[in-house]
Amino acid sequence: MNRISNITKLKSEKNWDFLIIGGGSSGLGCALDASSRGYKTLLVEKYDFAKGTSSRSTKLVHGGVRYLQNGDISLVIEALKERGIMRKNAPHLVKDLSFVIPSYDWWNSPFYGIGLKIYDMMAGDLGIGPSTILNEDETIKLIPNVKQDGLRGGVIYHDGQFDDSRMAISIAKTANNFGGTLLNYIEMISLNKNSNGAIVGATLKDSFTNEIIDVKSKVVINATGVFADSIMRLDQPKKAKMIMPSQGVHIVLDKSFLDGPHAIMVPQTTDGRVLFAVPWHNHVVVGTTDTLIKNIEIEPKALNKEIDFILSNASRYMIKKPNKKDIKSVFVGLRPLANNKDKNQPTKEVSRHHKIIVSTSGLVTILGGKWTTYRKIAEDAINTSIPVGGLKYYKCISENIRIHGYQEKVDWKNPMHIYGSESKEIMNITNDPRGNISLSKSFHITKNQIIWSIRNEMALTLEDVLARRTRCLFLDSRETEKIIEPVIDIMCEELQKNNNWKIQQKNTFLSLIKNYRI
Repeated sequence: MNRISNITKLKSEKNWDFLIIGGGSSGLGCALDASSRGYKTLLVEKYDFAKGTSSRSTKLVHGGVRYLQNGDISLVIEALKERGIMRKNAPHLVKDLSFVIPSYDWWNSPFYGIGLKIYDMMAGDLGIGPSTILNEDETIKLIPNVKQDGLRGGVIYHDGQFDDSRMAISIAKTANNFGGTLLNYIEMISLNKNSNGAIVGATLKDSFTNEIIDVKSKVVINATGVFADSIMRLDQPKKAKMIMPSQGVHIVLDKSFLDGPHAIMVPQTTDGRVLFAVPWHNHVVVGTTDTLIKNIEIEPKALNKEIDFILSNASRYMIKKPNKKDIKSVFVGLRPLANNKDKNQPTKEVSRHHKIIVSTSGLVTILGGKWTTYRKIAEDAINTSIPVGGLKYYKCISENIRIHGYQEKVDWKNPMHIYGSESKEIMNITNDPRGNISLSKSFHITKNQIIWSIRNEMALTLEDVLARRTRCLFLDSRETEKIIEPVIDIMCEELQKNNNWKIQQKNTFLSLIKNYRI
């Protein structure tokens, strides 16, 4: 996947079947679905692929235990099916993960045990493993750092885990393999209409060259997540807001706060949500919050009360209690919840179901949804769009498409597993004997990975490399700062950039890091 060649395709192709605005999970899913059906497909992203919410999830591929608790049965069934499809199509990126729910009341284990048996039943043939009620000793053995005072036992159940931004780039490469044209750092600045007021294309701007490019398309899909309202108002300036944004904060800790391969699910926090402590890339991700916000930003910031909420609720279940000095990184995502008529309903109770709407001018907009159901969201969006654009119908085949890098036998302890079948090629991309030596002792990042991300994954900035092609910034912000110099030197040489570019990139990234620290 090469940006220069895709820019050439963008300029040479006069008429597209689909123009997709937004390079997060929904937009990338649409690009894969449309291109695999044989449609001429263009996707543009204002920033980088998965820059927003799609790189800031809890890293779970799950049906949603708490959605079952809320009675949202149809969403759970749909998500459990899609969980199985993701696991089948991307075994190098989606792994099985067991969750333990510790119980401190005699009735909790049977209560959750029954509920999780229903959860297992809903998964059907795509289930991962059966849930089981545990006694006190079994619970402690699985999660040694669990608070033992008053512990009566627990329940273990199974869901999936993945690396969200690595999944995003792999989906992008899969769509590219099917002939789709995908571009980051291309902004859609206006929608173009014919004399009848129907959308016939858009005007785009290259963020690096400032070049303006007009494109024609039979369908334009608005897949911009929390920014969907701003695109809809380009189409219809008086359009009522359709997105109710909610903020979710995660903190990252040392792996000792779990001391094992199993996750903890806290079933009842002080605000009635569930809380997860999840092992991820040799660290622990703890979250999340659900805070209604007014201002939508591309780099949302954690509130002190959200950090305190996570720490206090996690500490109720851990012997080794985390505090602020233990936090290695903080990341924040915004949920694009479809607006609810009930303004008094807490955001944690708003359904995560997606909606596809079509304006009178033909703009197709995706509202809501979650990472796990990205494929189904895309299928629904493309099916809705086909008659809008007067396109010939081709059947969706994404349920059986292997995601780029597909590899069945996976060594999850090998940090290169995220590249699947491409890992050996990456390790041999240069003749430098130091090319596969990690630049850090805290996480895995090598010269060869950096070069690969530039040549094959459209990484153009220091942030692209350190936040999304690798996950350094999300794992340990202070350690990431220590390796800026060697990383940017490798990038300068590969991209043939001068010292001014190096200074600009470094300063921009140092400013960004502040958002990932307490």
